[in-house]
Amino acid sequence: MVDTAGPSGLYILLISVHGLIRGQDLELGRDADTGGQTKYVVELAKALARQKGVERVDLVTRLVDDDHVSPDYAVPIEKLAENLQIVRVKAGPNEYLPKEQLWPHMDSFADHLSTWLAEQPRMPDVVHTHYADAGYVGVRLSNLTGLPLIHTGHSLGRDKYRRLLAVGMGIDQIEQRYHMQARISAEEDTLSCAELVITSTRNEIESQYELYDYYTPEKMAVIPPGTDLEQFHPPVQGQPSLAQDFQDTLSLFLREPAKPMILALSRPDERKNIVSLLEAYGQSKRLQELANLVIVAGNRDDIRELNDGAQSVLTELLWVIDFFDLYGHVALPKHHSSEQVPEIYRLAAASRGVFVNPALTEPFGLTLLEAAA
Repeated sequence: MVDTAGPSGLYILLISVHGLIRGQDLELGRDADTGGQTKYVVELAKALARQKGVERVDLVTRLVDDDHVSPDYAVPIEKLAENLQIVRVKAGPNEYLPKEQLWPHMDSFADHLSTWLAEQPRMPDVVHTHYADAGYVGVRLSNLTGLPLIHTGHSLGRDKYRRLLAVGMGIDQIEQRYHMQARISAEEDTLSCAELVITSTRNEIESQYELYDYYTPEKMAVIPPGTDLEQFHPPVQGQPSLAQDFQDTLSLFLREPAKPMILALSRPDERKNIVSLLEAYGQSKRLQELANLVIVAGNRDDIRELNDGAQSVLTELLWVIDFFDLYGHVALPKHHSSEQVPEIYRLAAASRGVFVNPALTEPFGLTLLEAAA
């Protein structure tokens, strides 16, 4: 029997199944599964590992062995610090899959994780799951071991289902594309089992979780996400910029690159509403005279190779640029690195520009925090 008592401090097990998770150079905006959640869980793991009284933190995700992604994601154990590591376990086929296709493989994930945990010197003191798929795994792990379960939803199926119906998508279409019934069922089970649900805002509790049968507000707590102030800070006089290549790229797009910058930074997802921002800019000659618009929408080599949603958004952006003849006023760079993101905000600040997050819905806008910092 594995000892569950912590001899010198807490052992915390974080579970975040989908997307591409590694310790450095996160591929943010690659697709719909590599957004804010991947950054949140990696930074949370690092922050928890630095806390006094925490002996060990493991962040568990899915192992991906696929020639179309970095070999980093096929490494079973990635050490980030003496007491912190990313653990990758198998679930289904080796290739990278979108989260909607992972539901049939969650029992396999739970089995492999249980086997791995049984091989460890001690069991975790607490399991903290992120999103519905990890919640599904966490419920099974908690039932098997008696470990207390904490859950963070990040986004919720019932709320998304309601919004999709509101924009005219049919029930069968929603189910075929999003496997919404599996997701909502997993969320209900997670809410019934979790001892604590952590949300980013009060709105999540009052307007989103209230849609669930197992809505229990007394076991929900608001902990707003933070950001790394060592990375995100105002421009420092004399500090070299890591974004010179990015700045050079902007000069290829912009007729007057010294103008103030209106900056939008998100993945190319319809919910991020960046097409509407571009249309608003295109309709205002005054705004075009005052400022350039810079849209950083993920990374791409060939739009035709992206998923359908990203293809649609980027193609529409190009159409709108052409319709309003915004050449020389709008930059839509193809590439940026995660290390450049703080510098991109600083470029906008140095230009006396503004940051805009026009998203239709936002569980918690991490880019707003980064820009504010």
